Amino acid sequence: MDLSTLLEMKGICKSFNGVPALRDVQLTLESGEVHALLGENGAGKSTLIKILGGIYSKDSGEVYIDGKQVEITNVKEARANGISIIHQELMMLPQMSIYENVFLGQEYKNNGFVKRNEMIQKTQEMLEFFSLDLDPREKLGRLPIAQQQIIEIIRAISFGARIIVMDEPTSSLSDKEVEFLFNAIRRLKKQNVGIIYISHRMSELDEIADRVTVMRDGGYVSTEIVKEVTREQLITKMVGRTLGDYYIHTHTPSDEVVFKVNDYSDGNMVHNASFELKKGEVLGFAGLVGAGRSELMNAVFGVSKKTSGSLEMDGKPLEIHGVKDAMKAGIALVPEDRKFEALYPDQSVRYNMTIEVMNKFLKAGSYNKKTEKSIVDEYVEKMSVKLASPEQKIVRLSGGNQQKVIIGRWLATDPKILILDEPTRGVDVGAKMEIYDIIDNLAKEGVSIIVVSSELPEVLGICDRIVVMGEGKIRGILDREEANQEKIMSLATTES
Repeated sequence: MDLSTLLEMKGICKSFNGVPALRDVQLTLESGEVHALLGENGAGKSTLIKILGGIYSKDSGEVYIDGKQVEITNVKEARANGISIIHQELMMLPQMSIYENVFLGQEYKNNGFVKRNEMIQKTQEMLEFFSLDLDPREKLGRLPIAQQQIIEIIRAISFGARIIVMDEPTSSLSDKEVEFLFNAIRRLKKQNVGIIYISHRMSELDEIADRVTVMRDGGYVSTEIVKEVTREQLITKMVGRTLGDYYIHTHTPSDEVVFKVNDYSDGNMVHNASFELKKGEVLGFAGLVGAGRSELMNAVFGVSKKTSGSLEMDGKPLEIHGVKDAMKAGIALVPEDRKFEALYPDQSVRYNMTIEVMNKFLKAGSYNKKTEKSIVDEYVEKMSVKLASPEQKIVRLSGGNQQKVIIGRWLATDPKILILDEPTRGVDVGAKMEIYDIIDNLAKEGVSIIVVSSELPEVLGICDRIVVMGEGKIRGILDREEANQEKIMSLATTES
């Protein structure tokens, strides 16, 4: 084995209750390398990483650190071998200070007394290394998520981590924060730290990764040098079939205008926005972070109040003073933040699917279980939701299946207009394709759809027209035939 190889995992197998989760998986990580790990939800990425981190024990296989075989049976042993996992949900205490989080569980002590000043000084040095102008005594919870992630990286380095796993680190970051994180990763590479990078955002690979390993159905597919493989080739490896068009667009919208927004403002982020939506159209909204896209959708849907402007539905004036008015008019909104704005995490798939249409099976104190079941069955099938049972807690589903449940929830209200805010954020490539297919089929059925997305290839691939916003204003509207990334970015960055 090469002396620069930090980690090698060979022939890793793991089963749960007799069901294989990993079959003969391999992974190597070099010193100073960012190694991306790709695969659909259920491919086995998380199981492999949990074995590396000592959360699960392997059934068979070998793990080598610096060329020496090791056994990792718990988290403490993983840490002793220089392994740290930075989970998607940050494992830190926001009410405590930065330095307290960095040294949590590994405090400097002398005769039982905590050496506070030394910990503050050491934290200050590490903050400066990552170009963070912060006071180590500041409360962690006051920092943006990107900076909190850097603090967790600092914590990992403070106990000597040389192998760091980052699980979906950019899923809730703005473009500016992503670049901030990437700069931190580049500094780690110069320190010969090896990073295993898990992400659904394939556009990030060229930016940050050196090699990529693809997994599918619990097995190892291949390892590639990022510069020598195309996105299309990686997608094919991930889903196990040759892809036609990744973005699905087979519908044809009519010329009939069903909805108009005229000079809409919310007194904050949205200023005099006007657009129209046609029957069976997929209308995209693009723009930089802070452009006001989500805020405009919230104002239209009645989540926030408008201060000026008007709406028209089918040529008639429409007043929306709240969400109930919007729903009554046939408008549905799948919000940007699935976890905090849409899910009832402690409830079942059934509950999450039917919460907005309970009036269909709960009437005058009577409960029609058969009607409820038929609604759930219809939209589980229509959305191709993969689940064990409708009584399964929704948090037990993959991100893509959670998203399909939320879309199904709103489709159950029989909307004329469906607003999808970041519909494929945090879902794997297979689920993305399924959601694109759902959008295309809904448009064929005559549903008018608004898609807000930060992924330019997505809006270019599935939308009929694209509205570009900047600083709360609509900068321009492009037809599908004329739109490209350069034109969208030119409009998005135009100053008023």
